Amino acid sequence: MSKKIGIFLDYNPEDGGTFQYNLTMIDAVAALPADMYSIVVGYTSDIWLKYLAGYGLRNIFVPAGFWGRAFSLAWTRLGLPMALWRTLSQYFHPIAKALLRENCDLWIFTSPTAKSFQIPVPALVSIHDLMHRYERRFPESASGWEYFCRERNLANICRWAKGYLVDSECGRNHLQESFSVLSDRIHILPYIAPGYIHSETIPPGFDVRYQLPEKFLFYPAQFWQHKNHKKLLDAIKHLKGDIPDLKLVLAGSPKNAFESVVGHVQKLGLIDNVIFLGYVQDEDMPELYRRAKALVMPTFYGPTNIPPLEAFVAGCPVAVSGIYAIPEQVGDAALLFDPESVPDIADCIAKLWTDDALCADLIAKGRKRAASWGRKQFNERLQVIIEEIVG
Repeated sequence: MSKKIGIFLDYNPEDGGTFQYNLTMIDAVAALPADMYSIVVGYTSDIWLKYLAGYGLRNIFVPAGFWGRAFSLAWTRLGLPMALWRTLSQYFHPIAKALLRENCDLWIFTSPTAKSFQIPVPALVSIHDLMHRYERRFPESASGWEYFCRERNLANICRWAKGYLVDSECGRNHLQESFSVLSDRIHILPYIAPGYIHSETIPPGFDVRYQLPEKFLFYPAQFWQHKNHKKLLDAIKHLKGDIPDLKLVLAGSPKNAFESVVGHVQKLGLIDNVIFLGYVQDEDMPELYRRAKALVMPTFYGPTNIPPLEAFVAGCPVAVSGIYAIPEQVGDAALLFDPESVPDIADCIAKLWTDDALCADLIAKGRKRAASWGRKQFNERLQVIIEEIVG
C-alpha cells in the first residue's frame, strides 16, 4: 500500500538559501517512486506555482487566514498548553484544516516553522542550524525576543515531530546537546547545490544587467552581521596596496545591515573596489560564479552552507571559514581561514588572486566533490529517511 507524503512550502525567493533548499526538497520528493508514494504539495503563496509547474504533483493552496494566525501567535506568546492548541486548531485554523484533510502519513516542513508543531500532523522538520545558541553575539538570531522565539519553537518541534533533518554530524551533535532528543529521530541529509546552478548557458541580457570587471572576487549573501562582510572588506583594504586592481562583487538584497556595509566601504576608501549587485535572479548566478576569480565566504554561521557547493558545480575556486562542519563539507576542495582574522582572510585572497595553478586545482577538486554528493544521492538518502519514519 502506497504512503502519502506532503511537503509544506512557505518561503519566497528573497529568502535566499532557505528558498533554494525548498526547491531541492521539491525535486527530491518528486523523485520518490510513484508506485510507493503519492505526493501532495501545500503552498501558501501563488509565487510557488511557476516553480511547481512541470512536476506533475498535486498542489493545494493553503490559506493562512488572518484570525488563524492571530490566534496561534497569541496562544504561543501567552505560553498556553500546546497540546490543547493541537487539539483545537483542527476545528478552526485554515492551515490545520487543509493539511489534516489530506490525511498524509508524513508532512515535510523545510524549516523549523511553528506550523510543524501547531498542527497535529506527523512531521519531519528540517533544522538548519542552532546558531542562535552557538553564536549569540549576532542580534539577527540571538537578540532577546528572537532567541526566546527560536528556543520555544525548537523545544516544541523536538517534542512533537516524528523526525528532524540536519545537515551534518555537527548539526546532530548540536541538536542532541541542546534539546536531548533521541538520536534515532535525527537524520543527516547534507545540502546539495540547487538545480539552477547546473545551467551552462549565459542568460540573455546578462552583460547589460551587470557591468562586471574582468577579474573579481564574489560573495553572494544577505547583509546580516554574521555574514561578516566588514572583515572581508578589511581584508580587501589590507591588500589594496599590493593588489590595487582587486575587485569584490557582492550580491544580496539591500536590507538588514546593508547600509552599515556601504558605510564601511566608504570609510575604507574602497568605493572603486566594491560592486553591489543587489538581489540577483537564480538564472544569473551560474554565470557570476563562472566569471568570478573565487568565492570568498567569511561567514560565522554553520554548520555548513550552500554557496561553496554552488561554486564547486560552477567551477569557481573557494575560500571559506574553517568553522563547525565546513571543513568536512568542503574537504580539500577549498582554502580555509579564520573568519575573525583579517590577515588570514587576506592571505587566502592573495593566493587565489595570483596563483592560477592553485585555482585550477581547487576547481578540479570541487567538481569531483560535487559529483560525489549530488541530486541523485540526496534524493536516495531522503527516500531512506522517509522509509525509516513511515515504514
